[in-house]
Amino acid sequence: MENTYSFLKNAWLRAKEEVKNNPIFLVLLVLLSLPLPYKYNSISVIVLAFFSFYFFKKENLHFTKSFVFLVAIYALMVLSLLWTLDLKMSVKALSKTLPFVVIPLIFSLTPKTNQETKNKILNGFAYGFFVYALGCLTRAVVRYFITQTPTVFFYHELVSFDVNAIHVSVYMSVAFFTFLIKENKKSIDKIALVVLFIMIVLLSSKNIIILFFLLFFAYVFFQSKWKITIKKVLLILPILFICVFAFYGKIKNRFLIEIESNKTEKTINNEISGPQGLVYNVSVKDAWTKDQFQHNDYFPGLALRVYQARIFKEMISEDNSYLTGYGINATDERIAQKRVEHNLYPEYEKFNFHNQYIQFFAELGLFGFLFLLILVLINLKNAINSKDFVHFSFAILMISLFLTESFLARQRGVVFFVTLYCLFNSVGVQKDK
Repeated sequence: MENTYSFLKNAWLRAKEEVKNNPIFLVLLVLLSLPLPYKYNSISVIVLAFFSFYFFKKENLHFTKSFVFLVAIYALMVLSLLWTLDLKMSVKALSKTLPFVVIPLIFSLTPKTNQETKNKILNGFAYGFFVYALGCLTRAVVRYFITQTPTVFFYHELVSFDVNAIHVSVYMSVAFFTFLIKENKKSIDKIALVVLFIMIVLLSSKNIIILFFLLFFAYVFFQSKWKITIKKVLLILPILFICVFAFYGKIKNRFLIEIESNKTEKTINNEISGPQGLVYNVSVKDAWTKDQFQHNDYFPGLALRVYQARIFKEMISEDNSYLTGYGINATDERIAQKRVEHNLYPEYEKFNFHNQYIQFFAELGLFGFLFLLILVLINLKNAINSKDFVHFSFAILMISLFLTESFLARQRGVVFFVTLYCLFNSVGVQKDK
């Protein structure tokens, strides 16, 4: 007990000294609070900002060109208050998107982030989400014994709808690749890789699963120092077997519904259909062209996103809002009008565009779209130049995820993206001063 106390005391003193020398280490607190209720994540950002100002030294002040478009996006959000369709919702959005300005400012006030600092933060992030994954899996096992319902192991049920399975899939993927690139892996690191792999598959995000495996095999075959021998192939095969096995049931169905709904018109959705009547899957073709739908029409993931892209095109053309958009967080009313116009089931008016590029175009106009596009391209360019595979994975995941999710419409998405963007792009760009 005395040894444990001594260890914790020394660890606390070391952490305290690290923070005093460079408050940016508190970024780890911000990242690890992502799955917690919003107030804790907000408090962690405030704590980071407070210590950054408290320990500020003039010689630490520096400017990173990669941060310019983060600030420009927020400035455009503020400017959109002049033309927004919903002033109350736009003002509300400015608080959750404040990290677009606050996080870059913090990185500019603290000592320049070097490779060692970045690695410490990423390793802390990876271990933290390994522990979180263990907690989720343990909770799912307990719930299964109580409810006897397998769904507790999959998708939003595994982490809760509020925390969001797709968001957590991204966190887990970055944590996985952080462990994967470590050269001298300890036993705990190998266990973490297995646990994070299982979590990513169970979370059932189609987009993330496909990207995850593409990135994983890209690393194994092109970047890792592993020699691709029979032994290595035999080690990879069990992983593939687990993956194929896992695709049965809930995960398999999430992929099959996309294939079957576009291969055959008006397929029946057996999971939703019941005594109240049959529910039919909408194909991608119908989502883009059909004028009137029925309330028993169901839009699978891809069809929903195609439909949302379609109504964006209709809205922006009808209102001639290409340049300004409707204002930050102010598209709900027009989406609801389109739901009525096309006779969708009422719940569909609650969905945003599920595409961050379109979301910004609709809310902030052409410049909002272009600023976001420039931002992800800068991130990708710096990732390639740095030859950092974790940074590269993050860049690819964000580019792709922005095509299928309005990731920055949620506070967690904003904090995660902006924080890691600043962390990665503040390393190796020191000539930008």
